[in-house]
Amino acid sequence: MSAFDLRDLTVPIIVAPMAGGPSTPELAAAGTNAGGLGFVPAGYLTAEVFAERLARARQLATGPIGANLFAPQPSAGTPAAIQAYAAALAPEVERYGAALGSPRFDDDAWAAKLDVLLDLRPEVASFTFGVPSADECRSLRDAGIVTVGTVTTQAEAQMAIAAGVDVLAAQSPSAGGHRGTFDPSAQPASEPLEQLLAALSASVDVPVIAAGGLSTAEEIRRVIEGGAAAAQLGTAFLLADEAGSSGVHRAALKDPQFTETVVTRSFSGRYARGLRNRFVNEHEAEAPLGYPEVHYLTSPVRAAAVRAGDPHGVNVWAGTGYRNARVGSVADIIAVLT
Repeated sequence: MSAFDLRDLTVPIIVAPMAGGPSTPELAAAGTNAGGLGFVPAGYLTAEVFAERLARARQLATGPIGANLFAPQPSAGTPAAIQAYAAALAPEVERYGAALGSPRFDDDAWAAKLDVLLDLRPEVASFTFGVPSADECRSLRDAGIVTVGTVTTQAEAQMAIAAGVDVLAAQSPSAGGHRGTFDPSAQPASEPLEQLLAALSASVDVPVIAAGGLSTAEEIRRVIEGGAAAAQLGTAFLLADEAGSSGVHRAALKDPQFTETVVTRSFSGRYARGLRNRFVNEHEAEAPLGYPEVHYLTSPVRAAAVRAGDPHGVNVWAGTGYRNARVGSVADIIAVLT
């Protein structure tokens, strides 16, 4: 097993992997260079582009780098429900002048991306929506890679431990973006982070990362004192200079017209937290489960909304602490958080 230990970080802060644009190699490297740990997400990328970005982060970083993969799951959707949703989205097609995408199911190039991990060997590899098999965990460990399983319940934590992960990332319901639930049809658990962290600290003998909704120095101090090896933050870095967040995303996070976050499946067919906007209000009731089919279905419309500068037609993923997000370099933001 790798000698790397999360508890040895100079700063116990992890810059969370945020797929779809916000997490750049520069953001990941900046998190590491500030004394924490940055992550390169593989989600929605080809294996080749993922490898390029991971290699780029490695070039820019002076310390350890992490990578994150979406674990494959069966879809919770049905073709009939997804086609009905496509029909319901006709007004969005007309509004933005963009055709809907073709809904399809895939495993996000899981095997090819595991090969990238084994080839480039980041110090840490985390997993969302599930965990690798025991054999896959063993292969990663033999390559010197520390594995992290994202869990939202104690039951998921036990499944991850049984598979052989080295670290758990306990994700609370306050997290922005997709929930890491193993069951894609499960309603997001409501167990507070402190409660889940306390339960895991008492029942497992691996390090636990606290994640979800953390946005202030006081909140970070509290989870570290509660037994967390590190605190993982994503939303806090959406406005960072090094982040790849779109202009629409950045502006919406500071726009007073948006007053709350909501958990919705309307954009991707999977529960995720973001700012409540027109799209959510008009389509949540009719949106089916079905990830990644719905993600591919709505993707062109969401891209068109961004091109139009309209925050009401695109997912603006954000955790509950989004009002505390600051503009500045990653190093400056971490300095404030510590």
